[in-house]
This record gives sequence, C-alpha cells and structure tokens, in this order.
Amino acid sequence: MKNKILLSIIGLLLISLGLTMSITNGKRAQIKQVRKEVSQVNKQQKQGTTQINNLQTTYNANDQLAKSKLLAFAKAYYTFSSQSDYDKRFSKVSSILALAKDQQNNLFDSGLDTTGGSRIDNLGLTSQYQTATSYTSDLDNQTIEVLATVIVQTSGTGEKAINQTILLHSWFDTKTQKLTSIKINQIQ
Repeated sequence: MKNKILLSIIGLLLISLGLTMSITNGKRAQIKQVRKEVSQVNKQQKQGTTQINNLQTTYNANDQLAKSKLLAFAKAYYTFSSQSDYDKRFSKVSSILALAKDQQNNLFDSGLDTTGGSRIDNLGLTSQYQTATSYTSDLDNQTIEVLATVIVQTSGTGEKAINQTILLHSWFDTKTQKLTSIKINQIQ
C-alpha cells in the first residue's frame, strides 16, 4: 500500500514536472519570439534614425551653403565705388546664380543715366557692404528659401555716408547649388 501511494505521488510529481516543462518551453518559445521581434524593431529604428540623421546632415549642409551664397551675393552686389566696380558685380557672382534673364537684367542694370552717362561716377555714388544676417526657411522639394538683412553704407558726392538696411529674399536650388531667384526689399 505504501508502494502504491509512493508510486502515485511520484507519478503525480512526474506529471506535474512534465506539465511545468511543457508550459515553460512554451513560454520560452514566446519569449524567444518577442526578443526576435524587438530586435527587428530596434534594427528598423536604427535605420530610420540613420536616414533622418543623413537627411538632417544634408539639409544642414545645404542650409549653410544657401546662406553663404546669398551673403556672397550681397557682398559683391553692394560693394562698388566706381562705374567700373559697378559693372563687375555680375561677373563676381555669376557662378552662384541661375536667375531668369529678366530678373538678371533688373538686378544688374548698366548704371547709366538717360543721357548714357555714368550715374555712379557722375553722382559719386558708393556703396560698401557692412554686415548681414541670413536665415533659411522651408525646404520645398529641392529649394530652400533664404532671407538676409544686409546693412550697407552708401554715399554720394558731398553727402554724408548713411547706413541702409536691405532685405534680400531668395531661393536656393539644392541640386544645382545656385540661387535661382533674388528679390530686394520684397517679401513675395
């Protein structure tokens, strides 16, 4: 009788052990599956983070380039002391511009008056770039909007030099790496 009870207890223990092992193995399989899924999510998250970082790096580099090109334009455009300097402004910045012909013609006029004489030399007009602060706005497809406030010192014959603040509003193409539009003292 003792043997039967002992065998029954051992049998129950073995059945309990078997059930426990079965449940434990099932949980281990679930844990392994969860770990595998977590690992995949971590890999995807790393890839997403890397893509975002690459995009930010590209945007930041283009952002800085856009601002520096607009400031280079401002320095060349607003620095002249003679008709000769005035005429050379476009050649100094032509490599960073991709303007429409009519806009180019409007920005870089001849500097001559209605009689064909030099307005710049006759009036003793001078302009000297002083400083500027540039800002960028949205990246739209491949175009960055760039704004700059520029301070220039201007004077004419017999006039006291004055500082003027000018707003430049431009667009920078990230593929061509050129300014494609520039407006002076116009928001739109």
